[in-house]
Amino acid sequence: MIPTPDRPIVRSMTSTAYELAQVNIARLKAPLDSPQLKDFVAALDPVNAVADGSDGFVWRLQSDSGNATDVPVFNDEWLVINMSVWRDTNALTAFMYQGQHRELLARRREWFERVQEAMVVLWWVPAGHRPTVAEAESRLLHLRANGPTPYAFTLRTSFPAQGAEPVSFAVPEDLGCSV
Repeated sequence: MIPTPDRPIVRSMTSTAYELAQVNIARLKAPLDSPQLKDFVAALDPVNAVADGSDGFVWRLQSDSGNATDVPVFNDEWLVINMSVWRDTNALTAFMYQGQHRELLARRREWFERVQEAMVVLWWVPAGHRPTVAEAESRLLHLRANGPTPYAFTLRTSFPAQGAEPVSFAVPEDLGCSV
């Protein structure tokens, strides 16, 4: 296609050679089978189904249970992990801050401890790569030690798939996004 003033070429910030990996780790306030976490546990399957059908969704970590609440992370039985791969930051953001997931984010303090260190990290992976928990732990530790970099970043300070300058996004304060 030849660009004209009324028909410019639009270039995506991301390359289809890369996909966006994200991990979100949370420290439980109570056991998963407790009455305190009943609403959270009941929402897991419906919210995961919405994620699975969302535009830009690629993959999510899950065990035989259908979610990842029983997947160990940092050798801490009180931590739960959510890890997924998306087309780009726009697709992830659209899912995170809309619908039932937004409602659950608003209630997260009922179920999870408030922590000061980063618990969410993003990074680019080659298309088709499925990150491991060890990889996610490494990226999260890197973010905690170095702040956002092209190797490990946040939605607030995101980097394009091939590095370069960070891109800042407005993230609703009331819903929170670590770091």
